[in-house]
Amino acid sequence: MTPKDALVAGTVAGCLSGLPSTVWALLTRADPLEATLAAGSILLPRETRRGRLLISAVIAHAGLSLGWAQVIDRLPRGRPIAVGALAGLAIAALDLGVVGRRFPRVRALPIGPQVADHVAYGVVVALVLRSQSRKALPQ
Repeated sequence: MTPKDALVAGTVAGCLSGLPSTVWALLTRADPLEATLAAGSILLPRETRRGRLLISAVIAHAGLSLGWAQVIDRLPRGRPIAVGALAGLAIAALDLGVVGRRFPRVRALPIGPQVADHVAYGVVVALVLRSQSRKALPQ
């Protein structure tokens, strides 16, 4: 695989992986943008304006999504759903359990939906990478 393949996978997964927490927020009548605002607070921890936090979140999320996809690209592809789910859990442990704990808005998020987002991200990255590797095979 090429770095470009991982960038494509990270972009697709980055766009789709927030669905679990968004659906959860809508079902519980919470602010569906709270997780996004929390991500923005990682780059701008003292910022309270939604617009600036949203822009910051796009930057933070894009960087993390593209970077983690490069890591997942180096994992075995034999069982993409299992590999992606485990990668997502490991990323959640680091993102939420280690780094995120330092940021009040991240710490305040319900953990289940956030872990689900990370698992979804890992699975989507792994599936996109597998799909791309199949396209690259000679017919």
